[in-house]
Amino acid sequence: MTQKDLENLACELSLINVFRGIRKLKPMSELFRFLKSDSGLPERMDAFGEFVMSLSDHDMSLSGFLKKAVLEDENAYIAGRAHNRTLPEALIKNAESELELFSRLTRLDAKELCEAAGYGGKVPEFENEATDFGSLISERMKDIGKYGYGIFSSSGMFRVSDGEIIPVEAADDISPDDFIGYEAERKKVFDNTRALIEGKSAANILLYGDAGTGKSSTVKACANFFYSEGVRLIELRKDQLMSLSPVMGRIADNPLKFIIFIDDLSFNRDDDNFSMLKAALEGSASAKAKNAVIYATSNRRHIIKESFSDRDSSDDVHRTDTVQELMSLSDRFGLKVYFRRPDKALYLHIVKTLADKAGIEMDEGELTRRAEAFALDRGSRSPRAAEQFVGTLAR
Repeated sequence: MTQKDLENLACELSLINVFRGIRKLKPMSELFRFLKSDSGLPERMDAFGEFVMSLSDHDMSLSGFLKKAVLEDENAYIAGRAHNRTLPEALIKNAESELELFSRLTRLDAKELCEAAGYGGKVPEFENEATDFGSLISERMKDIGKYGYGIFSSSGMFRVSDGEIIPVEAADDISPDDFIGYEAERKKVFDNTRALIEGKSAANILLYGDAGTGKSSTVKACANFFYSEGVRLIELRKDQLMSLSPVMGRIADNPLKFIIFIDDLSFNRDDDNFSMLKAALEGSASAKAKNAVIYATSNRRHIIKESFSDRDSSDDVHRTDTVQELMSLSDRFGLKVYFRRPDKALYLHIVKTLADKAGIEMDEGELTRRAEAFALDRGSRSPRAAEQFVGTLAR
């Protein structure tokens, strides 16, 4: 490799247009800064050091960085192929040329690069594995309904921040194997999600019942379980429900399937977010996507916080209709799953199972006595209380 080769590589990186977003990422921008010949050698080596350092988030691998960047990049070529659209010939040629360039980058060597720039000393190393990005994209497109593209290709759970859908950092990795009891309740949620995956009629679900019974965990475990089959979860807080329609629009044409998750849902009677959720549950075209379902959890079946003044006040001539509309919101969910507080037998079964998993050895009578005392102190039995109790024993 020569200085001229470095200049030509810099020019090729400058001309990237389809995957332009990758060109702006730090590893690529620092590599570009290194390749430019108009910089002095110390500045170029500084750029090389920054380039290698920027790969630390990618296991020190240039090929690993590029693979993630290419698969997560959303552009007209990737989106068009994902939806089997007819693409302009120029777009296809430009994309193929850039993918070939990325493939060549995965054959670069640290020492060879620095020697070509005129530096013969010891240089920091990075990992690199030859990768054919043209073949990688073609294989990915064969199962795009499972893998997805863009930001949805490498994460399973997302949230909304400032109107943007972003991956959840350190997402909950809970699985169905982590549960004890409530098999019938979870089966309803999992079966409904399976119907969504298979393109069958799937219902919006309200998971309601006592606190600490695993409602939220069930939804997250379901999303994790079906991740490899193309299911992604997007969590919306109640105060973000005005973003529901834009989120639905963002995912409507995506080949993946989505769970819109609203945790701990409840409304006051004059809540502005009420109408947005109502529209989505009723199937409004502007608020519903065919590839998405809404799973909400609530400690109250009727969702609405109703007071006696709502019933008795006479300042609204349509008061009865208003109250009935508010109270019937839960009926707009196609499926309602009740998570009841466990009885004593189930609670103690959960405690015993968790204690065994944690390797805690204790006389069963003593374990039972202390578990019951813990629940009494907390005010109720629940799977969460059982987990907290066992946690105190494991310390």
